[in-house]
Amino acid sequence: QSKGKKPLFVQLVLDNIWSLYEAVMKRDKEKIEKIVTSLGLRIGARESRHADPKVHLNAICSQWLPLSDAVLSMVCNKIPSPLDITAERVEKLMCVGARTFDSLPPETQELKSAFMKCSSEGTAPVIVFVSKMFPVDAKALPQNKPR
Repeated sequence: QSKGKKPLFVQLVLDNIWSLYEAVMKRDKEKIEKIVTSLGLRIGARESRHADPKVHLNAICSQWLPLSDAVLSMVCNKIPSPLDITAERVEKLMCVGARTFDSLPPETQELKSAFMKCSSEGTAPVIVFVSKMFPVDAKALPQNKPR
């Protein structure tokens, strides 16, 4: 950067996004057409003629850089398989606070094997796991609000 050169990420990624954004916001039809054809995208006439340039930008970006595909592939690549979970980890997940796994009811303890199998059979039990809870003031709950 000290020599006036841009970082590689800026050159290859950000400059392209900025030039697309600038072309759409300024409604430079020639530049937009060149970008769309070079990326091999098909933008509908309705999006192209819309009064709000953000609609046109959204149509281009949703085809060029689809967020859902990127998030799903990242989840598949980074999150470990549930089949690789250890028995100790299952017991920790099933116990809340200071309770031990042995203190749980027998029906709940039987779910441990189903938890580890991750079976999709029709007879397999459905297990729901809430991974994060947010504290809410009791007054904010619907049953405690004045009517």
